Amino acid sequence: MENNNSKQEQLDQYRVQNTGKPMTTNEGRKISNDQETIKAGVRGPSLHEDYWFLEKMSHFNHEEIPERVVHARGYGAYGEFECYQSMSQFTSAKFLSEPGKKTPLLCRFSTVQGAKGSYDTARDLRCLGVKMYTEEGNYDLTTIAMPVLIIQDPMKFPDSMHAYQNKQDDGIPTATGAHDRFWDFVANNPESIHMVTWIMSDRGVIKNYRVMESWSINTYLFINDEGIATFVRFVWKPVLGVHSLLHDEALKIGGLDPDYHRRDLREAIDRGAYPEYELGVQLIPMEDEFKYDFDVLDPAKFWPEEVVPVQLIGKMTLNRNVDNYFAELEQVAFNPANVVPGIGFSNDPVLQGRLLTYRDTQQHRLGSANYDELPVNRPLCPFHNNTRRGYMRMRIDVDQVNYHNNSLANNTPHTSKPEEGGYVHYPKKVEGHVIRGRSESFNDFFSQPRIFWNSLSPVEKQHTIQAFSYQLGKVKSESVRQQNVNLLANVDQELATVIADNIGVERPTGTHVQVSTSYPSLSQTSTPKSAYTLKVGVLIGNGFDASEVQATLNTLQQGGVFVEIVSERLGVVTGSDGTELKVTQTFLTTSPYLLDAIYVVGGKGTYEEKFEQDILNYVRVAYTHYKPIGVATSGGSYIETTEKNNLHGVVFAKDRPEFANEFINAIAQQRFWDRK
Repeated sequence: MENNNSKQEQLDQYRVQNTGKPMTTNEGRKISNDQETIKAGVRGPSLHEDYWFLEKMSHFNHEEIPERVVHARGYGAYGEFECYQSMSQFTSAKFLSEPGKKTPLLCRFSTVQGAKGSYDTARDLRCLGVKMYTEEGNYDLTTIAMPVLIIQDPMKFPDSMHAYQNKQDDGIPTATGAHDRFWDFVANNPESIHMVTWIMSDRGVIKNYRVMESWSINTYLFINDEGIATFVRFVWKPVLGVHSLLHDEALKIGGLDPDYHRRDLREAIDRGAYPEYELGVQLIPMEDEFKYDFDVLDPAKFWPEEVVPVQLIGKMTLNRNVDNYFAELEQVAFNPANVVPGIGFSNDPVLQGRLLTYRDTQQHRLGSANYDELPVNRPLCPFHNNTRRGYMRMRIDVDQVNYHNNSLANNTPHTSKPEEGGYVHYPKKVEGHVIRGRSESFNDFFSQPRIFWNSLSPVEKQHTIQAFSYQLGKVKSESVRQQNVNLLANVDQELATVIADNIGVERPTGTHVQVSTSYPSLSQTSTPKSAYTLKVGVLIGNGFDASEVQATLNTLQQGGVFVEIVSERLGVVTGSDGTELKVTQTFLTTSPYLLDAIYVVGGKGTYEEKFEQDILNYVRVAYTHYKPIGVATSGGSYIETTEKNNLHGVVFAKDRPEFANEFINAIAQQRFWDRK
């Protein structure tokens, strides 16, 4: 396990290179014709003896598997986890036992609502599943991009998803909750308003997977060698900080590039800009279970970082793209029950429900109880038990004894004592009457949404109002719109009043809960900012000043900025001194919505009027979306100061020797909200 490439070496035995090889049937017979079926004469009927057509076509007919009921659309990559410090004080998990210890992994990001064919940037709660191939077995850590869940009991999960997904009659809408049924569910299940408020905030439209923060939501246990347990929640914090799209950008990009998040992740890894996420844990001693003003087992409540600090214990680095999307990302199967010694389960009701359901859904989707034998799901450590049969059994167990206890095989495979690595469930104390119900401590539905709202910046609040107004504005039922406004009044009366006016219903008469607490950790305003890996479009034509432009490009590339040379056609643009730059995108093939910043150079185009209009359009979109804009000396005519603008975040090169560095600083800022 000290070899960081151990999982890749295991997978190598399954990787096959077909290039340069003769075509054969699956049984190995070489094919002489792959163009036409066998017929009785060139105009005659096809014959049943065409075994190759039958094999080829029947495999095609069966090559899709049922898509995930939720999390259908996703993407991922391989990487490794490196432990920062020993956590043996709290857990006996070996992958957390010593500083510098590395564990190979595969992760998969996903949306929730949309089908496989939906688009990446839809407003949604996104998820991250990480499968760590540890020396003690596979550990699946599943998280989502918000610290709270929409329900408090697993019994309601099918209802929430039925309401969230598209309608049964017409299958509309795709990848959005902006419809009557979802908001009817929200209005009549008040515990859902907390997560919904997070989804309506900027957190619901993440910029890309590389800047997605995600939480375990559920409460797990760390258990050390002495058998002492500690409540734990996990959080992945992206090293690049947490950043979001604007609502308008998310909608536009969904049409321009439905694979925006997938493409971004793959391109970053291909360029060697490996995404990094630090793993944080929040720890609460078991004896402090009732110390807080929130229930530590309630999945619809967050643990404030200011109250329960986050301790960073390691880092995940994604450093290899998958070779085959279907084999590696469609067939990967996560299950929160896949833990290792030292990690256990609390009485969190949703977690308890998840422990029972994941294996069932994976078995249905992948067609066999043997899905864990698929290469991507295989653990690195040896595995032995008395399971033998089932559809698509891959391993060939050569011993004849498949029961326990036995004497013929000396009672093997044998169980292991805890000191030998055997997993032992933590002996939680359990008492009470058998009952369908939930703890009264779960029933404060509005204090934490109020805290979240209080913690948002004015810009974030404006965006959240816009999202609520858009989603509820799509609701046809006036009664449902009114119910949601009345519900939102418990979170913030002004928020509900503005939305009521926007969606044409009566202003609410109630008022919000009297909570004034706010936490800086809940806002994105203090997140790390960097120009590294942001994409800058260079708007350029022939005749540019090569000296100035090349110096700027060199500085951008040294700062790790991704540069796209954008012009009217592919090929090259030529500077005044004959310098050539390769054009990587045209005004048609990319869009200002797909760029994080623009560098306006200008120059000469073949169709001058069209060239000028294209640049002006890019400038207009970038400016109105608060993006950084760099202006070369030759590009000054494309943007000028007027009474209607203040040009905040616009950096001019003319007479500014430090232009390139100032532009990089502006790119790192990413948005200039005080722009007008």
